[in-house]
Amino acid sequence: MARKTILTAAITGNLMTPEISPNLPITPEQIARQALDAAAAGAAIVHLHVRDPETAKGSMRLDLYSELVDRIRAENAEVLLNLTTGEGGRFVPSDADPQIAAEGSTLCSPEKRVAHVEALRPDICTLDFNTMWSGQASVINSPRNLEIMANRIYGAGVTPEIEIFDSGDLHMVKDFVSRGILQTPLMVQMVLGVRFGAVANPATMAYLASQLPTGTQWAAFGIGRAAFPMLAQAWLLGGHVRIGMEDTAYVSKGCHCENNAQLVTKAARIIDDLGGELADPDDARAILGIAG
Repeated sequence: MARKTILTAAITGNLMTPEISPNLPITPEQIARQALDAAAAGAAIVHLHVRDPETAKGSMRLDLYSELVDRIRAENAEVLLNLTTGEGGRFVPSDADPQIAAEGSTLCSPEKRVAHVEALRPDICTLDFNTMWSGQASVINSPRNLEIMANRIYGAGVTPEIEIFDSGDLHMVKDFVSRGILQTPLMVQMVLGVRFGAVANPATMAYLASQLPTGTQWAAFGIGRAAFPMLAQAWLLGGHVRIGMEDTAYVSKGCHCENNAQLVTKAARIIDDLGGELADPDDARAILGIAG
């Protein structure tokens, strides 16, 4: 019997833009519809951000998250919901005084970054361990803030998905495990191909996988043109997989994806062609130790 592979659909993100991805979902209704269709196509987990419906930029508004969760749960009570806590970690230094935040900064308190998780109690939420330059801003996740966020996430009964963007992030994860801040077994997602982060290639993924604490359930994905090659590589190394319009605007070379379900359908075909089998939500709960 083939091992079960969990597929996460990353529906919209916060950095992808409608200019790059013209079919990107923006409103809670659009994001929910694409999440539901992705689940129907084989995704056991849907990873969710919300966006300001007027500006299309990433948002932290609880009312948008509440509407999104309600819309999904009204039609599908089984798919696992994974809410981001990545919003609120970006800092753009001003040219005149680098200590002062410039336009585009979202850096805020760790309590605010997890407020929607405490209110809505999804199955999973992300916990980013990266501090790096990403896009047009720095991302700052200090050990103090991560500890506060982790404690509040566990306090809400939510499973953190630990996001690592480079080897240094994994060193910090191990430190948190040794100090009892993170509970094992871990759920880890490796992000490959972000500029100035870990390179999206087989050697990098294999190295990171080899350094994980024993018993970790891990997944990995690549950005842009690396999305499908890294999906196959993650499966070959024994990991779980992720695909979605947060990570890539194209379903094939030069062809914009119409929706997330199209990406999930292609990913499911790749896993099947390799001899694998996708996990359904019940399988994913059992693998990750998450109650229904």
